[in-house]
Order: sequence, then C-alpha cells, then structure tokens
Amino acid sequence: MRLIETKGLSVRFGRTTVLSNVSLALDRGEIVTIVGPNGSGKSTLLRALIGAQKPARGEIIRRPGLRIGYVPQKLHIDPTLPLTVTRFLSLPRRHPTEATRAALEQAGLPDLRDRQMADLSGGQFQRVLLARALLEKPDLLILDEATQGLDQPGSAAFYRRIEEVRRELNCGVLMVSHELHVVMSASDRVICLNGHICCEGHPEVVAQAEEYRAIFGTGTQGALALYRHEHNHAHDHDHDHNHDHDHDHKHSHEAAE
Repeated sequence: MRLIETKGLSVRFGRTTVLSNVSLALDRGEIVTIVGPNGSGKSTLLRALIGAQKPARGEIIRRPGLRIGYVPQKLHIDPTLPLTVTRFLSLPRRHPTEATRAALEQAGLPDLRDRQMADLSGGQFQRVLLARALLEKPDLLILDEATQGLDQPGSAAFYRRIEEVRRELNCGVLMVSHELHVVMSASDRVICLNGHICCEGHPEVVAQAEEYRAIFGTGTQGALALYRHEHNHAHDHDHDHNHDHDHDHKHSHEAAE
C-alpha cells in the first residue's frame, strides 16, 4: 500500500481555489520534490497532507499507522530564551537520551546536544528541526522549504543528508523547494505545481516539459543536466566524498549562473 495518496484534492480559501484536482501518490524509499512559483499552493498541499488543512473536495488516503515527520519552513525562537538543543528536542514530550542522541547523529549534529539554540548557525538550526522530525521514526518525512536562508553549499549538504536518512530509514521523502538545481538533483521524481499538477516525472523529463519551461524558463535545463552529472559522478565513489561533493555542486552552480 502507498504511504500516502491524494485523489482529486481541492483546497479553497473562501471563494479562492488554491488547489484543484491534485492526485499524487508517494511510496516508501522515494524522494519526491514539489516545485512551483510563489502562490502555487505548495505549502497548502503539505498542510493538507499532514492534516492541518481541510480539503474542499477529494480525499487523502494514508497508510494505517503512518508516522509523519515534518520539517517546517521556518521556526522562530526568542534568542533571549535559554534553551538547549536537548531541551528543545524534549518539547512537547521527553524522549530517551539514546533516542535524542541517535536523531541528532542522523541529522548530522552528533556533538551539539548542550548547545544553546540561539547560538546555532542557520544550517545547524535546520538540522535540529530535522532531528526533531526523525525522533518520530517517520515512514514519511515532509520538508517545507527546509533550506530557506542557507547558502548553496549548505543547501547541498542538507539535501545529501536527506538522501542518507532516506537510505537509513527507507522512508518516503516529500520536499517543497524553490532551489530547482540542487533539489531536483536529489529527487527521484518531481511534481510541478501551479494550483494543479502541471507535469510530473523524473527530473530530466520534467525539465523538458513545456509547462515547466513556461514557468521557470529554459535556462534551468542545462543547469539541471550539469547538477545531475556531478551528483551521480560523486556517488560513484565508495569513500567519503563530502568535500568533493560540495566542490562539485558549487562549481555546477557557478557554471549555471
């Protein structure tokens, strides 16, 4: 059974239809990215999937017992509030110390349990939010613009971590992002949304679609091919490739510009 599926999903705010007839499905072990212009309904779709937004029409079918981990677009914490990473992860309920340690390690932050949340960099903060989602041992990990505000190498490193989490947990991953080049390189499937699903499929297929190019222009096509090449090349090596991978992504981005 699919992890989650929508059939003919429509969402309205007052008289305005934000999403119309959206049908999609996501399986365990795949990374699906939703792209689209501002106001296209991307975050609304995620809110509907996690149960925070009631559809006007259609249905959402979740696998029985489905565990969802959610990483929000942003979270503001008062910088004057004394709050350690461990304490933050224990809200609203405490978790065993070993579970907290394991989640931080999976998120790539093994040594920051006692650090103040206010002292974290942007990338570290987002990884703590990821660790919080991983505490639920999710079948489905949902991320809404999770790298907003990070620089390009930081975004690339974060998405590589998501790929590792997918491999370790064999969970499904659904991401929303505006970073076409980096995100599409990490995706098995891309859904282009603009109030409805314009096109979907493998990244290379979507990049060729007229609907996609009408929204994002033709310039993204060559950049995507370059990212895919560097990304696949880096993963052909069995040894630790983090440094080389950052280097490849950075040069690909610069070449795209």
